[in-house]
Amino acid sequence: MFAGDSRRKAVAVAAALISVSLSATACGKSSSSSSSKVLKLWYYESADSAMGVAWNQAIKDFEQSHPGVTVQFQEKTFEQLQKTAPMVLNSSSAPDILEYNKGDATAGLLAKQGLLTDLTPAVEKYGWDKKITGNLAATSRYANGVMGSGQWYGIPDYAEYGMVYYNKDMFAKYGVQVPTTFAEFTAAMDTFVKAGITPLASAGAEYPAQQYLYNLVLSKADPTWVDQYQIAGKADFHDAAWTYGANTLADWVKKGYIAKDSVGLKATDMGTAFESGKSPMMVSGSWWYGTFESEIKGFSWDTFQWPGNSLVPGSGGNLWVIPKNSKNAQLAEDFIDITLRPDIQALLANKGAVPVAAQPSDITDPKARELVQNFQKLQASNGLAYYPDWPTAGFYDTLVSATQDIMDGKAVGGPLGSLQSAYDQGFSQ
Repeated sequence: MFAGDSRRKAVAVAAALISVSLSATACGKSSSSSSSKVLKLWYYESADSAMGVAWNQAIKDFEQSHPGVTVQFQEKTFEQLQKTAPMVLNSSSAPDILEYNKGDATAGLLAKQGLLTDLTPAVEKYGWDKKITGNLAATSRYANGVMGSGQWYGIPDYAEYGMVYYNKDMFAKYGVQVPTTFAEFTAAMDTFVKAGITPLASAGAEYPAQQYLYNLVLSKADPTWVDQYQIAGKADFHDAAWTYGANTLADWVKKGYIAKDSVGLKATDMGTAFESGKSPMMVSGSWWYGTFESEIKGFSWDTFQWPGNSLVPGSGGNLWVIPKNSKNAQLAEDFIDITLRPDIQALLANKGAVPVAAQPSDITDPKARELVQNFQKLQASNGLAYYPDWPTAGFYDTLVSATQDIMDGKAVGGPLGSLQSAYDQGFSQ
């Protein structure tokens, strides 16, 4: 996410256990014996999100082509898997397939620990590398836990990127135009502050606040800087980019652009603040798009790119991974392949997600088509800068804590120093 993480992200949802027992109607032949089998599936997308809707349909399609299989689905939260995956996947309780965050500190770590199945033979068998290429493929492949090359350990069926969501009605009410420069962006926020309104919904206890920090840092960065930070292990947290980002975030809290008490809030609190009309803007990923389309009824909204930045947080979406302890790896591969089929890809797009292999002619929603087109432009320009918590294992928690310290007004040298220490230690292991 970030948190994605990616992000990645990922929207925290209430943990619940849902068992889905599907009828055994034979509408095709399974590529593996599936008599009286159970496929255990975990993911953390909400039921009404684009991924939740599309993957629920994929479950139905899977059942139709695999008579006799029962899918046992458990809905997890991002935080649950972030903290417990290594322990759970190393046990007999491991699912057969699950959604997991991409990056060195997450999927890369599990691959390095031998907890994930090498999917390279499946990629060749199904031709997934024809659909997942370039920057998208980078987050699927790991060599000794390092993202970007080596074997395939995960498969995304969607992509994601950061943007600014905005309340069109509030912009119109206060005479604010959609900003196209950073100066216009801050001027817009000043207008809302003068009206007694906190411009930006945020949350410091999880990934959102650190994405504000990262966007500010990226305004002073370039693709080489991203490669040094994300892959090479050569970040300097006291350089001009990190220093500017930390100081500016602290200044934004002082100015009231971001509420001081948001330091203890979670991602769902941020989403609620924007949906309720409390704040006119929210900066986060495309994973919120489908949720807002289905839940926001009281005002008109749209999105724009962070003004002035050529780099944005983004990547391929979270990964389908198959644990080494999966009891039904072949069935899990079949399920992944279904999520990459044209009908599921089109459903993802039309519900507000960014599919990796949809045909433009299948996208009927104009706003959804624009969302996909914007992503394609970013990918073509090498504008995806991944997520700030990716580089090393456990860095997410350090980044959350450091960002909270910055928001609390502590001198930025301390938080940046803690990031440097954690980062260097992670790359030395």
